[in-house]
Amino acid sequence: MSKEQRFASVWDAIEPSPEEAASMKARSAVMLAVRKIVDGWDIAQIEAAKRLGITQPRLNDLIRGRIGRFSLDALVDLATRAGLSVHVKTTRRAA
Repeated sequence: MSKEQRFASVWDAIEPSPEEAASMKARSAVMLAVRKIVDGWDIAQIEAAKRLGITQPRLNDLIRGRIGRFSLDALVDLATRAGLSVHVKTTRRAA
């Protein structure tokens, strides 16, 4: 009989370490927030890319969720250009 394992997030399940899972959680949260803003602009990708100061192929990577192509720093920059404010919250993990 196999023991079922539960995880707080998909990142906790698939990343090899808690540090990498934490990074992916932060990156995905910022990426999703930027994508939501871009979707709300209801403009062509080329225009949205210009607003964000990136190329259209780079914006396409963001829209398609290619998270591995973005550092947290790059995503924070994009969020700021999109008019978002990014705040980091740290808490102590349960033992």
